[in-house]
Amino acid sequence: MDSKKLAQKAISLLDLTNLNDDCDDAAIETLCAKAQSAYGNTAAVCVWPRFVSKAKNCLEGTGIKVATVVNFPAGGDDVWGTVAETKAAIADGADEIDLVIPYHSFMAGRRGFAETMIVRVKDVIPADRRLKTILETGELNDPELIKDAATVAIEAGADFIKTSTGKVAINATPQTAEIMLEAIAESGRPVGFKPAGGVRSLEDAATYLTIAEKYMGADWATSDTFRFGASGVLDALIAAMEGQDAKAGEGY
Repeated sequence: MDSKKLAQKAISLLDLTNLNDDCDDAAIETLCAKAQSAYGNTAAVCVWPRFVSKAKNCLEGTGIKVATVVNFPAGGDDVWGTVAETKAAIADGADEIDLVIPYHSFMAGRRGFAETMIVRVKDVIPADRRLKTILETGELNDPELIKDAATVAIEAGADFIKTSTGKVAINATPQTAEIMLEAIAESGRPVGFKPAGGVRSLEDAATYLTIAEKYMGADWATSDTFRFGASGVLDALIAAMEGQDAKAGEGY
């Protein structure tokens, strides 16, 4: 695939993200405008729960999904608080919920607790909306633990498994992508994959799409099965479409 086709495909798979602490309504308006690029729309925007309604209004009629985060970024243990957060986001119009699993508890051996949170959150999400589970793989660190967390999330009903919050030192890596995509392939279930944090260039996008093709086949990666979570990479992708050489902006 030539660079322009690759860039256009990557744009269509992007969850354009603003989870900055200083985000405000003006920033959401800017984000939603950027999501409607001259080279096609992004798959979604990902915003704090308090901005879901604003983003839905900005994107009405575009087909761009609105994703939001729950139990984010700490991955705490409050199951019912996270369920309540999810219900509120769905009521505000969220199309996709990105849930941070209670990874501290998972690392402490409480596999069943993580499974319970995923199941409870999944139960309050309508069938036409998606649940993405964030494993925080940079904190799990151990390949066996990452594989186990991916398997638990898949078996508990996640529609996607996602690497990271973008808020820790180590986020998406090719090595982690291999582990998670292998878990999806082995499960035989229709679960998507989302590398998030540190995807900053066309070359990064190509790396993850190549890994997805290795495990899932050449035609697998669509917006229903594969997303990039990033804030800065869109600039680099647009530069590639325009035949320029540019690095992504700073951010998630």
